[in-house]
Amino acid sequence: MPPAPGPTIGHVHLRVSDLERAIAFYTDVIGLEVQARYGTQAAFLSSGGYHHHIALNTWDSLGATPPPRGHTGLYHTAFLFPDRAALAAALRRVAAAGVTLTGAADHGVSEALYLDDPDGNGVELYCDRPRDTWPRDATGALRMVNGPLDLDALLKTAD
Repeated sequence: MPPAPGPTIGHVHLRVSDLERAIAFYTDVIGLEVQARYGTQAAFLSSGGYHHHIALNTWDSLGATPPPRGHTGLYHTAFLFPDRAALAAALRRVAAAGVTLTGAADHGVSEALYLDDPDGNGVELYCDRPRDTWPRDATGALRMVNGPLDLDALLKTAD
């Protein structure tokens, strides 16, 4: 009998220093849509009309600086794109916005782009490969890797 489904991640809620700047990043660069706002201090964004995948607020962080590197906290929020073409389109938006990638990787199971939002929060944009192509070892365990990602080949997918 297969195991019962477990919980999934429903949303991430971030403290930001400038709400409008954060909204612009998550809508224009990532491709989310604003679903609701709480005045000038919070917004809820998603794709596909869901109530929210990410929430942004300035309740305790208006004008604050990013946390220093080397401390505990959120490493990144990952956004799963439906396919390689959608990831390529996201890469084009990132480049058009002048946002610098902090990394890119082929993980065997997925292809991923890494960047930071305006508040220094890590962001991963990725698409999974079909499950039946995921690399596995002789015992059937996943064999994820951290190889280079050919960004030029990815961009050609968007054409």
